[in-house]
Amino acid sequence: MHNVTLRQLRAISAVHRTGKIVNAAKELGLTQPAVSLQLRDAELAAGVPLFDRTADGMRPTAAGLAVVEAAQAVEERLRIMADEVGAIVGGRKGTLRLGVVSTAKYFAPAMMAAFMREHPDIEISLWVGNRAETIDSLKDHRIDIALMGRPPREVPVRSALFGQHPLVIVAPPDHPLAAARRIAKERIAQEHFLVREPGSGTRISLDIFLSELPGRIENLGVEMGSNETIKQAVMAGLGIALISAHTIAQELEAKRLTVLDVDGLPIMRQWFSVSRTDRSLTPVMTAFEEFLQREGAHFLPKVAGN
Repeated sequence: MHNVTLRQLRAISAVHRTGKIVNAAKELGLTQPAVSLQLRDAELAAGVPLFDRTADGMRPTAAGLAVVEAAQAVEERLRIMADEVGAIVGGRKGTLRLGVVSTAKYFAPAMMAAFMREHPDIEISLWVGNRAETIDSLKDHRIDIALMGRPPREVPVRSALFGQHPLVIVAPPDHPLAAARRIAKERIAQEHFLVREPGSGTRISLDIFLSELPGRIENLGVEMGSNETIKQAVMAGLGIALISAHTIAQELEAKRLTVLDVDGLPIMRQWFSVSRTDRSLTPVMTAFEEFLQREGAHFLPKVAGN
């Protein structure tokens, strides 16, 4: 496919994203026949179908997925080139696609605002998701830098520590253990826990914390999909939770939650900035990494256990 064109690659990517030629045409601002022509010419150049035409839409073949991945890499390289040229011509200009795990949304906006004050010509977009979604976004080149806990193993990354991340157990202020000191792990394990989905950082940490107690992690408690839901449930008296101390500053100040004094806590984790090793750092990415190393820890909420 040495003669494949950028237009053909963009048409293929759009068909893959939208699932239908008519939707791809709308996204690209082209006519449906024009997109069909680009796809036909690309398939002729490849010598193999790139999509299966199904009743549910266009499904990429194995060859199609290979072309889509190459198209994403080409688009990313073009964007990097634009950033690099812009940095050379006019200083540090360009764009940054920042992805953060949901726990980091409590401090990421303030961090972004401070960085943009230092670099007013840099545009930043923010994407928030759970750990699995954030890793998928790195895999698919949808974000440049991720702020998260443990760097992933599923994709080759470079990582840099920029702050400490304490995990604490919270309860409503009227909980029977609220005034207790040095609560034993065996005692806290008798409580009803509210937990995140398997694979999340706090869920893994709770599993490890209670793992030495036979049978306890097999039935931890009620699973909930977000920190906000867990906080509301704890305040309503439905249970206790292991949660990031960086998500509860306002609730502690308002005395709607309290941190229990449990032996072995807080569990101290770290915050990392993560980017792919198989792509070059743009000047904008380098500027943001330097900012994180210099200022990142200052934006982490100062709460109990921190």
